[in-house]
Amino acid sequence: MLVQLVRPLVRTQVQMLTKAQSASGKLVGMVSQWLGYLGIHAEVTQLHTTGDRIQVSLCVGKPEQCTEAEWQQILNNLNQDKNATIEADALAYAAMSPTQQSKVQRLLASILQASGQDPLEEWVSLRLRLAALGMDESMLVGIQSALKVPMPMEILVEQLEPEVAAFVLSKAIHIALLDHQISQAEDTALKALLNAVDHKVVA
Repeated sequence: MLVQLVRPLVRTQVQMLTKAQSASGKLVGMVSQWLGYLGIHAEVTQLHTTGDRIQVSLCVGKPEQCTEAEWQQILNNLNQDKNATIEADALAYAAMSPTQQSKVQRLLASILQASGQDPLEEWVSLRLRLAALGMDESMLVGIQSALKVPMPMEILVEQLEPEVAAFVLSKAIHIALLDHQISQAEDTALKALLNAVDHKVVA
């Protein structure tokens, strides 16, 4: 299921990249996002073309499946300092309009509700796990509020901007995998979101 979701998303982003005015900036964000699907936190520090290839330099953080002790040992073994990173020119939550942020919050709340559990009942522990996925305080507050007034996914994906849809889908995949499995309801919700992304790019 994860491969079926990620590959079409990568294809969608490739199509977006061919139409982007700032292709290098968008590719920087996409590379980090693709690695994020594997639980690898990475930032692009350098990107340039070499013939018919693209050369990318990365600054990689601790993978989700790696313990602190293991990561520290790896760093010690490599004996390598962190490289300076550059800011990715990609649509970030903080750069979104209030309306776009509200859409993100409601969509992510819908994914949480698709798990079959009551997210509000376990919000204290769930909030910590969402924060670990890179969600800031304002996003978390918005998601919590959206959980109190649920909306159907099919309504939420209407008139959804492609970059916002791609941002939400990357977060939604991580949320769906919090319990290491994807339920039928989560599968349906993710497909609806993916279809919205594909539709907006192809249209």
